[in-house]
Amino acid sequence: MNPISNTAFYCCGVRMQDAELTPSLCNDHFAKRFMDARGMDIFEPFKSETIPNISNTVRCHIIDESIHSSLIENIDSLVITIGAGFDTRPYRLNGGTWVELDEAQIIEYKNEKLPIVECKNKLTRIAIDFSNETITEKLASFKRSMPVIIVIEGVFMYLEEKTIANTLRQLQQLFPQHVLLCDLMNRKFFEKFAASVHLKLISAGAQFTARPEGPAEIFIKNAYIETSRTPTFRRANELGILWKRAKIPPLIAKLIYRVFIKDINGYAIHRFEFG
Repeated sequence: MNPISNTAFYCCGVRMQDAELTPSLCNDHFAKRFMDARGMDIFEPFKSETIPNISNTVRCHIIDESIHSSLIENIDSLVITIGAGFDTRPYRLNGGTWVELDEAQIIEYKNEKLPIVECKNKLTRIAIDFSNETITEKLASFKRSMPVIIVIEGVFMYLEEKTIANTLRQLQQLFPQHVLLCDLMNRKFFEKFAASVHLKLISAGAQFTARPEGPAEIFIKNAYIETSRTPTFRRANELGILWKRAKIPPLIAKLIYRVFIKDINGYAIHRFEFG
């Protein structure tokens, strides 16, 4: 697997740990299937990153909530996950026709550990070489004018602006009406809260690109409308798990949150609409 794919074990390990807690936010009891010895070795340095791990878990939960709401409105919605990693939403959520796009090694590993035949919803997995193949050619058979839900989670922070813009153009050509769910991080959040975990990601072989002040701007420039923005830490605070899992006394926790609220909300799940 390439270096960025290695980080899929980090995200999966976080969901595995969350599944063992009560309450669990994501209830991803499938996650542990992927965590073999190699996966656990990659995840080991990240276990101590309590605050980033909470944010990572809540990120998954926010996207779960958004897709769940869409599936209530239309149970037959097409949901396409680009850079799917070890995501298991087709197995955990009710309804939808699902497509997962990722590198061949990820797809092969997923097929071995979590076969499609076990999925309660219709699921298609497609392998792509992101360096030599395009999203347009790989998803051509799913092209449609009807609204589509596209999930790109834990990906944009590794991509240069030019690559992001190219990805958006391909999506718009394929799906003239779609919702895009993605996580974006601004510069202040990165500098104040993500430096430690980023060093460990570098050790795993992956590295963030330079974080912009306004990461949503490139999407707005490319004709997207931002319909919601949910900071992960704000949502964690609302869910009552932020300070409980971090084991910080409530009084101190409230003070910390008030002092850093502007900066700590610089990592969020964005919902964009196109068309």
